[in-house]
Amino acid sequence: MKYLIVGLGNIGAEYADTRHNIGFLVVDQLAKDAEASWETEHLGALSKIKHKGRTLILLKPSTYMNRSGKAVNYWLQKEKIPIENLLIILDDLNLEFGKQRLRGKGSDGGHNGLKDIDQAISNNYARLRIGIGNDFRKGQQVDFVLGEWSDEENADLPAIIKYAADTSKSFAAVGLAHTMNAFNKK
Repeated sequence: MKYLIVGLGNIGAEYADTRHNIGFLVVDQLAKDAEASWETEHLGALSKIKHKGRTLILLKPSTYMNRSGKAVNYWLQKEKIPIENLLIILDDLNLEFGKQRLRGKGSDGGHNGLKDIDQAISNNYARLRIGIGNDFRKGQQVDFVLGEWSDEENADLPAIIKYAADTSKSFAAVGLAHTMNAFNKK
């Protein structure tokens, strides 16, 4: 059984350590834990790992955040993965820093990456939102989201990334409902 696990983010060194790229950090952690490498493919970087008898295809779209739907749709079709085996990992301003929320469907919540995916495939797919907080003044949202982590955030980031990676593996191994019950509580 195959799963497409997509970390949202922006390509390029200038975005590497920004809050908006937390999705990339989670799929990087999954690949690192499995000692898997990344290959540059059509519309993104891909890594394939095995977990409990399942194949997890990890994707970091190269389309930039606001055009993520094109890459997601392409790889769902190419790998013949049903939408119920898709997990999108993204940053969320509406959650406090470090908190995560897994849902089976929902609105884009103002997130441009999700808006584009919704337009490309629908909004009926699992998404793992990771809170980046909202400690910014009015009109400074873009600077905050595209800003680098503070020293305090950097100290907590490894545990947050690991927890999200474990959540992603659980999604593939035991399904959405069990994973929501186990991982949304903390």
